[in-house]
Amino acid sequence: MKLAHIQTYVLRYPDPSDLQQPRMTVLVRLETADGVIGWGEAVALWPEACRATVLLIEEGYWPLLQQAGETSVEKCWQSMRRHSEWYGEGGIASFALSAIDMALWDIRGKLENQPLWALWGRFHEGLPASANCQVGTKNLSACIDEILGLVSAGFRSVKLGLRMDSRSAVGRDTDSSIALVAGLRRELGPDVEILVDVGNGLHWDADIAIDTVRRMAGQGIGWIEEPFHPAHLEDHRVLKAAVAVPIAGGGREWTVTHYQRLIDSATLDVLCVDPARAEGITGFREIDRCAGAARLKVSAQAWSTAITTAASLHLSLASPNTRLFELKPSLVQHELVSRPAEQLAGWVTVPHGPGLGVEVDEAVVRRLTYRA
Repeated sequence: MKLAHIQTYVLRYPDPSDLQQPRMTVLVRLETADGVIGWGEAVALWPEACRATVLLIEEGYWPLLQQAGETSVEKCWQSMRRHSEWYGEGGIASFALSAIDMALWDIRGKLENQPLWALWGRFHEGLPASANCQVGTKNLSACIDEILGLVSAGFRSVKLGLRMDSRSAVGRDTDSSIALVAGLRRELGPDVEILVDVGNGLHWDADIAIDTVRRMAGQGIGWIEEPFHPAHLEDHRVLKAAVAVPIAGGGREWTVTHYQRLIDSATLDVLCVDPARAEGITGFREIDRCAGAARLKVSAQAWSTAITTAASLHLSLASPNTRLFELKPSLVQHELVSRPAEQLAGWVTVPHGPGLGVEVDEAVVRRLTYRA
């Protein structure tokens, strides 16, 4: 493919599952000399990170790709990785690379008139839909009612993000977190899976984690995600030895190399990977291959816009290591693109359009573009 034009957009939008707090992300629109358009995303989140991501895309990677002329997705990925070695793999460099790599794959699928899962080979006919919901309401009954509504709509699994907002009285400490899980289990019965994401807001030590996870295990949780900072490997090892609940993590890793180190540490059962941060679709596929070799499960992250959700869904359908797919309702999931990923009777719909399988509404992109 020969690339001709690039355009970046910084989007700002309200997150309905986080009390309408503003979120920010970077979109990339790539166009070939023949007019084929591909879209990608970098979940940079903060204004300064978005500005830095745009700078790297426009002044670092884009001139590099222009000089290369006609080339493959894989060669572009390797070239961008080599280019950023000096100022560090990971972080902003990986975010910027991810957006371009995703757009390149979108173009490749369109050039071959195939959905991406068809290029790689589909492993799953479909995947159970899991509702990704941050605990952002102010009391226990309101939280439970919100989640019951999602299950009534068809979701077969729910993932609870704890302590995501200081205004929430639920998930702020271990007792309220356990009360939420226990209350949900009473209402949902045994057939709906409950996953728990500790996230950035809570700071557990090994003793608190062991006690909390053991108490939650009695309610049949499917996994505990990010119980510690990723650098605290010894705490992960202690917890893994003490509980039978699978441990998920990796949401703060951004390169194939870093994920391989995490795999080698033998501290996790499930790797959470975001193609909009972890070196793109190409990076995700390599991480997924490494996870499979270590007999680990993989969960594709899809909590930003419908562009990343589409990429994560194609990757999940093609992976033997995935067992569910997380969906998060928001404006940028349902208004930004045609044919967004949705759940039907508890299963995620399979995209059949070429590339990512979505058409981006550029009027919505312009409306949400952030201008400082």
